Amino acid sequence: MSVVLVVEDDALIRMDLVSMLEEAGFEVVEASCADEAIAILETRLDITTVFTDIEMPGSMDGLKLAFAVRDRWPPVSIIIASGRIQPQAHEMPTEVQFLRKPYSEASVLEAVRLVA
Repeated sequence: MSVVLVVEDDALIRMDLVSMLEEAGFEVVEASCADEAIAILETRLDITTVFTDIEMPGSMDGLKLAFAVRDRWPPVSIIIASGRIQPQAHEMPTEVQFLRKPYSEASVLEAVRLVA
């Protein structure tokens, strides 16, 4: 089973993502910021996908988190989402999916299934 780490500071958006992914059969772990996500990744070896927002409080945003994940956990798939920032390909790690907010449930599930 694929385990998805959802990293989103907005509690309502995070709850919606977790619900839709769990209903689709994924195991989901939640983090409200990149620092929390890194701590989870350091202890959970079963995470296969990180789904992160870009704009978050803390020591790093979602893009920096994505680069950290790619560097430290290369096999982990990464999906980045944002409603305001549209990063260029060279501003993201390789092999990353980008979703523009507001995203549909279908686009989220398609992206996760593609990388999981």
